[in-house]
This record gives sequence, C-alpha cells and structure tokens, in this order.
Amino acid sequence: MPQSAVFKPALSYRLRPTRMGVGFLLLTLLTLVGCVNYSLSLGYGATFLLAGVWAVTAGGAMRAGRALAVKLDTPGEVFAGTEVMLTGHAAGLAGTPFEVRLGASAATGRTPADAAGRFTLRLPAQARGPLTLPPVQIAAYDSLGLWRWVQVLLLADVGLEVLPAVFPAPEQGAPTPPTRRTGAAGEGQTRTAGNEDFSGLRAYVPGDSPRLVSWKHAARTGTLLTREFDAPAGTALMFDWADTAALGNAETRLSRLSAWIGAARAAGLPFGLTLPGQTLSVAAGEAHARAALTALALHEPLPAPLPVPKVPRVAPPLPAESLRFTLFGLAIALAPGVLRQPVWVSLLTALLLGYTALQTRPVQLGRLPRHIPSWLLGIAAGLAAVALNAEYGTLLGSEAGTALLGLLVALKAAESRNLRDARLLVLLGLFVTFTHFLHGQGPLVALHALLSVTLMLAVAGVWVVPDSGAPEAEQTESGPLRTAVRVVTLALPLMLVLFVLFPRPDGPLWQLPLQGRAQTGLSDEIRAGEFSDLARSNAVAFRADFSAGLPAPQDRYWRGPVFESYDGLAWSQARLRGASPSIEPTGPESAYTLTLEPNGKPWLLALDVPTELPPGAFLSTAFQAVNPRPTTSRARYAIRSRSARLGVQDSTERLNYDLLLPVGQSPRARELAATWAGLAPEARVETALNYLRTGGFTYTLNPPTLPEQNRVDAFLFGARTGFCEHYASAFAFLMRAAGLPARIVGGYLGGEINPDGGYLIVRQQDAHAWVEVWLAGRGWTRVDPTAVVAPARLNTNLSTALTRPNATQTAPPSTFARLRLRVDALQNRWNDTVVGYNGEQQRSLLGRVGLGQVGAAPYVLALVGLIALALVPALLVARRAARPQDPAARALHDLTVRLRLPRAPGETASAYAVRVQQRWPQSAESLSTFLAAYHEARYSPEASAEQVRKLRGLLRKVRR
Repeated sequence: MPQSAVFKPALSYRLRPTRMGVGFLLLTLLTLVGCVNYSLSLGYGATFLLAGVWAVTAGGAMRAGRALAVKLDTPGEVFAGTEVMLTGHAAGLAGTPFEVRLGASAATGRTPADAAGRFTLRLPAQARGPLTLPPVQIAAYDSLGLWRWVQVLLLADVGLEVLPAVFPAPEQGAPTPPTRRTGAAGEGQTRTAGNEDFSGLRAYVPGDSPRLVSWKHAARTGTLLTREFDAPAGTALMFDWADTAALGNAETRLSRLSAWIGAARAAGLPFGLTLPGQTLSVAAGEAHARAALTALALHEPLPAPLPVPKVPRVAPPLPAESLRFTLFGLAIALAPGVLRQPVWVSLLTALLLGYTALQTRPVQLGRLPRHIPSWLLGIAAGLAAVALNAEYGTLLGSEAGTALLGLLVALKAAESRNLRDARLLVLLGLFVTFTHFLHGQGPLVALHALLSVTLMLAVAGVWVVPDSGAPEAEQTESGPLRTAVRVVTLALPLMLVLFVLFPRPDGPLWQLPLQGRAQTGLSDEIRAGEFSDLARSNAVAFRADFSAGLPAPQDRYWRGPVFESYDGLAWSQARLRGASPSIEPTGPESAYTLTLEPNGKPWLLALDVPTELPPGAFLSTAFQAVNPRPTTSRARYAIRSRSARLGVQDSTERLNYDLLLPVGQSPRARELAATWAGLAPEARVETALNYLRTGGFTYTLNPPTLPEQNRVDAFLFGARTGFCEHYASAFAFLMRAAGLPARIVGGYLGGEINPDGGYLIVRQQDAHAWVEVWLAGRGWTRVDPTAVVAPARLNTNLSTALTRPNATQTAPPSTFARLRLRVDALQNRWNDTVVGYNGEQQRSLLGRVGLGQVGAAPYVLALVGLIALALVPALLVARRAARPQDPAARALHDLTVRLRLPRAPGETASAYAVRVQQRWPQSAESLSTFLAAYHEARYSPEASAEQVRKLRGLLRKVRR
C-alpha cells in the first residue's frame, strides 16, 4: 500500500475572485454606471441581482474551501528523465469544483457525493537525487467559478518523509555486466551442478523471491535454500564502481550501473553493488533492487538541478455539449433584438450561432470548415458596421449600437476556441441582456432579463472545470441550470434591499443622448397628413394618474409644441424674443403623475398651464413645458396645472409675427377672411367656425392629397375633407387673414379611462391639433375647429368620431378591450413601483419610515442590518447543503463539526474515532458508545427513527 498524507492549511489560505469573477465585478460596476446615467430603474434591479450573486457565491466558495480535504499518495519509483505520477483524491461538499496545483502541473475535478474525486499530477524528474516537490496549492471554487478559496501547503506539514529518490536513468543498450566468483553455501556446503536451465542451490538470502526457494529441501532439512539459474556454479553478479571507470563521467557510470541492476532485477538474479564508501552484499528481490537504485540516486556529488523544460500548453477543444448550451443561452439573451433591429441583422446572427452549433456535431456537414476563419469574421464585422451606419445614420445610438453589439457577440461565438473565449461569452451575454433596458422596462422585459441572467449563470457553471473528466452524474448532484436558479433565488433578498435603499442620483453622470430612429409621437412640424398618419397607431403615448378626480372631457387638452411659423406648406416652431407673456390663474390646481413613453422629444404634455414642473424642466414663452433632456426611456413626472388666461399682456413682436402669411398663397381664403375683418374679434372667430360647421366638411383619416401651392384654398373650396391638422391649419390661416394673431398647438386630446386604476391612457391615435387665437382682454384663447365638424371627437374617442361624428358617448368596450385595460393596469402599477422608483420617491420612503436622508446614521444602520439579514437565507441553505442526506451520516458529520476536527478523505468512522481518542482520551467512552450506535443506525437493515434519535442524543454527550 502506498503511503499517503492529508493536506491541511499550513502556509496561507485566502478567498479571492477568479479572472471570471473580476470580469463579473467589472460588468456589475459598468451596468451600475449605465443605470445611474440613464435612469434605468429596472437595470438597477438586474445590477443588484448580479451583486447578490457575487456575494452569495463568495460565501459558497469560502464554505466549500473550508470543507475541502486533499489526500496525496506517495509516488512510486521515478527515473531521471521521466515524470512523477502523483495521484490523490479530494473530498468535501458534493459537487465542489476543485483544483490541485503542484508547480506547473495542475489537476481539476469535482468532488462526488459519496466518494473522493481522483486526480493525477505529472511532474518532470530531470535529474537523479532526492525527490523534492514544490508547495502544493489547492483551490475550491464556487458553483459559478467567480471565487476560489486557495490554500498553500508545505510537504513537511503532511508527513511525506519517505518520498522516493529519483533513480539514474538506465543506459540504453548497456553491455553485459562482468561476473565474479563468490563463496556461496549450498547443500553440503558446495554448489550442486544442475541440468537444463538449473545451475545450483545456495543459501537463502533475505529478499530472495519465494518462487526461487527450494521448498523440498527446506521440508527435508529445515534449511532455506535458493535455486540459481543460468549461472555457473559458485558465481553471482557483483556490480563494482570500478567496472565503469572507462566511461569517465559519473552520471554515465551511474546510468550503466542502473541498467545492470534493472536487468538483474528483471531476471530475478541476485547481485551485489560496490560504490565508493558503500557496499551492498549479494542479494535479490525488490527491496534489494530499490536499495541499490537509491544508493545510486544519492551518490555524491549530486548533479545540479536542471531547468524544467517549458512544454507548450495546448488548449483542449471546447466540449461540444457545453458549447451548444452556451450558444442557446446567447440566443435567448439576443432574442429581443429581433423586434427592433433590421431583419438582415437577425438573420445573420441566427446563421452564425446556428453554424457554430452545427460544427459541434460529431458528423460534419460536407466539406464545410470546422471554424470560420478569423479574417472572414473581421470582414463581416466591418461590413455590418458600414451597413448599420447607413441604416441608422450613426453607430452611437441605442438601436444601432445594440444591433452592432449583438452581431459582434455572434461573431465572437463563431470565433471561440478556448476556455477563456467561452467565459467571455458569458459576460457578453449578460451585458447584452442589460442593453435591452435602453429600449423598455416593462414586465416582459423584466421576465426576459431574469431568464437570460439565470441561463447565462448556468452557462458559467459548466465552464468552471469543463475538462474534469468525471461523468456528468458524478460531477454534481444537480444540473447547472438548477444550480443557477438556486443562486439567483438566494441573491433576490439582497437585490431587493439594494434596490430600495441604494442611493439614487437625480441627474445623469454625463450627457450622452441615446440616438435612435424616430419614434412614434408628435412631430416638430405640422404638414398635411402628419396627424392622420399618427392616428393610425394604437401605441401608448403616456398615462396620467390624477390625485383628485379626472378632468371633464372638454378639458383634456394635453398641450405640446406650439407652431407659429408658416411657409405655405408646413407649420413649425419659432423662437421669438421679447417679454414673457402674462399668466392670470382662473381655476384650482390639479395634480397628476405623467408616465411618458419614450419619444425622443423634449416637450412634456400638460393640461392648461403647468404651475409645478419636474426639476430641470421650464415653461417657454409659448406656454410649452420643455424638458431639456429628450425622453429616451419611460419616465415619470409629477406635474401641477391650473386653468388661466394666457398672454393677456404679450409682446407686440409676437403678436405681429403671428399675423404673418406667405405672400401669394391661397388668395380665395384671403378674400373670404377679408370680408370678416369688420366684425368684432369674437364674431370673426364664430363666423369662421360656422363656415366649417355648415360648409359640408367631413372628418376622415384618408383625405385626398393637397397641392403644394394654394393648399388652404384647395382644402376649403375643393376637398372639404380632412383630419385635425387640415382644419387647424386652414382655421389659423383664416384668422390671420382676418387680422387676428393665431397659432397652432399640437398635443393630445382625451384619453381612455382605465377603471382598474382610475387613470387615463392617452394613445398616439389621440394626437390632436387645435388653434389659439389672441383676443384683446382674453389673451390666447383655445379654438378647436375640428370639434365643429366632428363633435364626437371632443367627448368620445377617435374611432367613434370617425364613424359617428355627432355621437355623445363611446360604445361599451369589448371583452378584449376590457382584458387589455386590465393588462395596462398591471403595467401602470409596475411603472409606479419599479420603473418610477427614483431618488425623489426613495427620499419620500425614507422619510415615511423614519430613516431620514441618505447617509444619515439610521439609514446606514438599517442598510447594514438589512444586508446582513438578506444573506441569512444563503447561509442557512449552505449549512444545510453541507450535511449528508442520510440521518446517521449526518450525525457523524455533526460530530466532526462539534469537535472541530474534519474527517480525512476516505477515512472510516472507526479510524476517525481512533484519531479522536488519541487526541482527547477523555472522550473514549462516550465516543465508543456513539460509534456503536452509528454503525447500528447506518448499516442495520432495520434502522428506525428511534435509533436515529438515540444517536443524536449520544452525539451531545461527546466532549473534547
């Protein structure tokens, strides 16, 4: 049996992140910075989930490392120029990934559930002499490979005092050794001549092989005699240092002697050895041969240590099954991009991932190359970047950037060759998952993120020790996906604590707009057909939640951009200088929360005149609420408004500007409006409205195309059908031609009431345009010419106004519509509690629960205490996982914990008890009783619960 020793911590032990763990931490910090800069509330949750995984896996690695024990077997015979085959096995928590490193040699594996994980280390032995081994480093990893618990050990601490020496390498083709006469006693004190192969008998020498003993003579005479073969009577092999003098070099001489000893050993012949200062008498057997070779190995002077040759490390190919699992995880992470990126990007990404997956199959497809050349992948990446820049006009925007990133990840997957590449794919998959928050933060995005993060963590688990060589059933009790689910579940409490209490800045770290394609919403100018195209979209523009009742339908004008410049084709915004116009409140305030969907525009939609805007927003001289930072993601704003008379006192420059009309455009409309110039201002407005009311005009989403010249004339005296922008443009033209300053206001009208939440849902199809006319003493007065053509547009929704222009109420919603409203109510609650959780809401929450401000002593104490409490479930699960499932085995495990003396790998309960008794003799009696009960409960075919309870009771009586 080879001698062995158990390694225990001697020099040092420490917990440190792996390279994968460092990358994981940097990714977490990077996503945190992105969440802060772009106010990604859902991203905060996902980032803190990764932080929880980081903390949970650190505890797992620490616990696994403390439970890991390694046993090394004493190596066998080693000859110079060969390798030392150092075997051993590791035991600990089931499924623990481990690594044993001895110098440049390393072995990895996983500890099985009920046995020890075997491993082999290969060390080069370059020169003869004492076998010296470097310090041993053992490491236990967590289940995802983010942390490792490292122990560095010395051989002196493990009792390896009988390491074999490195024997001289035998000379190849060595000549026949010389023979010498020896006085050997046989029967009758003389050699007996033999026949055939038999040469004679001699006295038995300790170490002779039992098969050479003449047992017939021993039975007759009582004397042990050894038979000799193939040697003249009275001779034996005697190897002398002087016989190799002609070789000169000491190492060469030792090599020849080693060859002679090996030949004699193989033939089972006795031999003697004479070295300067040392002589071994003639004998035979394995022990004699090892003693002779050891004498050669330790012959002075010892040679200088030779440098260890550097063997080029050839990375093994990635396991096919693990690589396919990685590609599946990447496909899930990239999937949402299909909904927004060009079709060719999705197809190319799917082609790359599919081709890579097919190349992992045992049977290749025809003559297709196993790996796509790197130069070809580089060309594909460059062409894709050029095509995306042409598609989006930039590569810095959120849509172009994420599309390019997804394609680059697929290219990297096709180029992956080694373990480092596989682990990099895990980090890239996690990063891609976070980029989806730039495009949406709804519940479905959250579910996808949770699924994608869990899958990518499971992928990380398969790359911890992918080449351990153990069957899958022996590597771990649970699959990588189940392990990842467990880790994510244990990280959720810490995620919730950090999500609620981690400080939320009110502003970005730097200004970097997320450019992208134009999104559905109000345009920067009004042209014929602009709003009718927008009205075909059912997408949500924003939601408004009122604190004290909904406004009346006729008051639901959501004010947006104001258009004052007209060139005959389009109305656009104008920046006019002058004194700020007056605001005279006329009604009570209304408070509401606006949840705006991303539209890429700077304006905020508000009722009447805002009296309180979000930080950073302001009110323009045209009473338009402006947010300097465009809305690129869903955002919530608290606004207060009230009705007022606007611009009773306004600048002359603005009023004169709002009378301008393009020269020579629409002369018939000018003549019509000139006939009203003698009327009072209010009468001019009413006359123009009456003209539209009685002129046979209709409301439609499909008006005919209007010419570029005399567009208003073509509409008023020809088409007589149009949408809100047609009526607003024509009416503003008539008012200016009649001598009244007029402008167009864009925004939204109405909204759908959700009975589940009591809030308004305003969709893009509710986009509307109306006119403001300046009247002396009344200021800017809202006039909606569309309302006189289709009164139902004011009191109902768009679809009702199009089909029944004079309807007074909306038809009851269908079953599908009611279901859609319920889903939207859930979406709104999600926006309130998750997406809308910002610094202001955090400060309000801290104040309500009495924790003060961020950074205050109560806040810090609560944060530290809750973080510690959030880690308790992980600690309890880890303690439970460390205990065996069998009750009796669990009792023995608890005994080792109680005594603070772990069992060695493969150590039986009886051997462990002997070791405990030697250390604490006073525990002998209680330990013997416990051991008997343990064997009865563990191996009795009729073990009962009563025996287990008895065993637990005896456990408590064992003392150190």
